[in-house]
Amino acid sequence: MQKITPCLWFNSDAEKAARFYVSLVPGSRIDRVFRTPTDTPHSKAGDVLTVEFTLGKMEFLALNGGPEFKFNPAVSFQIHCKDQAEVDRIWRKLKRNGGQEMACSWIRDRWGLAWQIVPVRLEQLLKDRNRARAKRVMEAMMTMVKIDVASLELAAARGD
Repeated sequence: MQKITPCLWFNSDAEKAARFYVSLVPGSRIDRVFRTPTDTPHSKAGDVLTVEFTLGKMEFLALNGGPEFKFNPAVSFQIHCKDQAEVDRIWRKLKRNGGQEMACSWIRDRWGLAWQIVPVRLEQLLKDRNRARAKRVMEAMMTMVKIDVASLELAAARGD
């Protein structure tokens, strides 16, 4: 068990959200669904209260806590993608299921949780010791919604 587990607060869709999230990243799974043994202010005895799930290698808890709180982009989760194909697959899945594109690799899912779909190559290019190349990559990235690795490579090579 990891020392700190993020708890994601949902109105009533914790299980549906957790099942969707584990479909995004290979090797992810639902670990446990806990049903409340008694009525609560937002649920009846037997309803799903929490869902423990592992996304990648990180444990999460999804809670059906009622409508009081909403997600905002001040907290987001990055998914590091090995290539453009993985970026495209995850982006399509998030968008197709009610996601809203934001900017610079950010997309909000149907529950309002913000995700950053980041190709590893972007991070490598931004850390380039050639600061002029890194600057061109950053400037190109700032014009994108979904990250396009080929365009980043072109920006990096421009001027060399």
